[in-house]
Amino acid sequence: QLQLVEAGGGLVQPGGSLTLSCAASGFTLDHYAITWFRQAPGKEREGVASIDISGSNTHYIDSVMGRFTITRDNAENTVYLQMNSLKPEDTAVYVCAASRYFWAVKPSPPHREFEHWGQGTQVTVSS
Repeated sequence: QLQLVEAGGGLVQPGGSLTLSCAASGFTLDHYAITWFRQAPGKEREGVASIDISGSNTHYIDSVMGRFTITRDNAENTVYLQMNSLKPEDTAVYVCAASRYFWAVKPSPPHREFEHWGQGTQVTVSS
């Protein structure tokens, strides 16, 4: 079964940090660019960060620039999203998705272009 599995979400205080992981099962990630999306209650899903196949190119939305870092380890078949200085407005379900093409996240890329999606992991930033 081809799937992406996210992990690492949880409850954290404002200013705290979390590292999300996105692991592939049944296929290898080194043929895909990866994008992290998030969806907050009552809001549309938005792209947050993306990384190309080699890991040489990344893209972020303005609101997370300088706080979030996307990286990948193709040997481990995993992509990571390091999130620092978290804010309450970062609260959302975070989902990773794989595409053949490297998409910038501003504007948010079309969902139909992504072949594989994870189920998501909840991130809650609250005191």
